[in-house]
Amino acid sequence: MSPRVPSSRTLDGRLPVLVGVGTASADAEAVQLMSSAAEAAILDSGGRSVAACIDRIAVPQGSWSYPDPARSVAADVGAPGATTHLFELGIPQQTPINRALSAIASGLSEVALVVGGEARRWERDQAASGRSTPASGDPGAGPDVLHRRPGPLLEEVEVAHRLWEPVEQYAMIENALRAAEGRTLSEHQREIAELWSRCNQVARSNPRAAFPEAREAGWITRSSPANRPLAFPYAKWHSSQWTVNQAAALVLCSVDAAQRMGVTEDRWIFPLVGIESSHAVSLLRRRDPHRWPAMAVLGEAASRRIGRSIAEVDALEVYSCFPAAVRVQQRELGLDRSGTPTVTGGMTFAGGPFNNYVLQSLVDVIACIRGTPAGLGAVTSVSGLLTKPGIGIWATAPDGRAPLVADLHDTARAVTPTVEVVPTLDGFEGEGTVVTYTVTYDGADPVRVVALCSVPDGRRCVAVSDDPGLAAAGVVTDLIGTPVRIGDGTFVTADR
Repeated sequence: MSPRVPSSRTLDGRLPVLVGVGTASADAEAVQLMSSAAEAAILDSGGRSVAACIDRIAVPQGSWSYPDPARSVAADVGAPGATTHLFELGIPQQTPINRALSAIASGLSEVALVVGGEARRWERDQAASGRSTPASGDPGAGPDVLHRRPGPLLEEVEVAHRLWEPVEQYAMIENALRAAEGRTLSEHQREIAELWSRCNQVARSNPRAAFPEAREAGWITRSSPANRPLAFPYAKWHSSQWTVNQAAALVLCSVDAAQRMGVTEDRWIFPLVGIESSHAVSLLRRRDPHRWPAMAVLGEAASRRIGRSIAEVDALEVYSCFPAAVRVQQRELGLDRSGTPTVTGGMTFAGGPFNNYVLQSLVDVIACIRGTPAGLGAVTSVSGLLTKPGIGIWATAPDGRAPLVADLHDTARAVTPTVEVVPTLDGFEGEGTVVTYTVTYDGADPVRVVALCSVPDGRRCVAVSDDPGLAAAGVVTDLIGTPVRIGDGTFVTADR
């Protein structure tokens, strides 16, 4: 027998509900796209009357430098009294949603708008044509509330070694996963190309996808002028594509406010889960570079709340900045490793608007489940370099309970094994072993190896080789497990 669905008349009036979603994509600057997406979300709720009731507008920081984009959006949509919030980079994309849900549940907010967007394609085209790209808004004005990121995402030694490029760190995670699973280099490259090709198949039928052109697995595997190598084993079309014009918005409110504003119940979507972990561990400190125990913690908590596994929801979007992000999440969440956990086509083919993809993908997940009795949709998020995970789960019917909104920091920390690190470039000299690595390029030529190495006292260090011969070998021969000699932050293989 199916569980009895509570009537809206018996729901707690403070229960948060999502009532409108919207997107925008056009040749315009980012804040204009945000306003357009917000307007679309307001109209999606059933009418413009909702706009005047918005008392909170939150924006995740993008690649732009607007001091307070939420205030411009408030003026554009007709919500001049809204409190404006800006969330710094490094704060999980799930957090602005969670904070809005908590504000509604506690009575601090009645109607909240969460909106974000990017216009990097527009900016590129403006620059190419010689036109300036003015930033909207008062450059001296800041938001009413600035949410700051606690702590750095990288070790100082990682920064000193220029190991800040996400593609390099994700490539090292990818190679560590390959080694842990005993794949050969060719088997591994085929596996990730087939996963990305399946994502591309989804993007081809997504009318909002920025790059829906057909990309077969063989094409993705091969380096070419159109698919230049970035960091072994990744090329351009393994990577999130952020040169897009995309924005998305959500309108959230209390049940009482939805009823008072006349939002019909066919628009209501109920949050069941909004969880994250703010516990951040740099790649260098992780004992197992291919694992993400914090995401497993979130998956278990979410599954307990909904009474089924994440794999059993009706629509699922797994954050997809690089193949390693998807592949690690598949394993930590118990998903089918041969599956395609996306309804958009992923950040490579649907478009990856920097710090806003969770909002973009959530709009598509909501579209998949709306109108489905007892439908469930889930969206995962990644902040930083597989550091701070998030999961949101949404339902077309309430289950009579408040949503699970929590930061599972302490539990994630308890299950994440770490190692000590060599804190400076010249802090170790002697023998070591390659734990994982990547190769970077000059054009199409492999020229540099960046490695994480273990040393005899159990610590980890970053070491670099600028030997092009070793770099060329590293793309055809596995270097993981190779004995090396380390000094002044560089390394050579022990047989040299």
